Amino acid sequence: MARILVCDDSAFLRKQIRDILAGAGHEIVGEAANGKDAYDKFAVLAPDIVTMDMMMEPDGHEASKRIIRQYPKAKIIIITSLLDDNGEVSETVRLGGKGFVAKPVDKSKLLAEVEKVLAG
Repeated sequence: MARILVCDDSAFLRKQIRDILAGAGHEIVGEAANGKDAYDKFAVLAPDIVTMDMMMEPDGHEASKRIIRQYPKAKIIIITSLLDDNGEVSETVRLGGKGFVAKPVDKSKLLAEVEKVLAG
């Protein structure tokens, strides 16, 4: 099972993601409600996987890029309701994002994406 950092500006969605992942046996090592907190917690917690809301304020997209630049082996699963409107999802994937889940978050899709990312 994976150690996971859950990043979303919505407390409701953080809880939903946390409950899905913890219910499947994963360890939630932390949560972040903004991009700065996501980066800072990643640096301290060194999780196996990060779920990152790309539209999180302030700037989940920038936090993802910063994490990937500083920690090239980071495994980030992008979570967003926007499907590449500004090229942000594809840019993060190009830079090293490892997975993608669309909102609303579907339990089976999230768990499948986590397994895919863990498998490499």
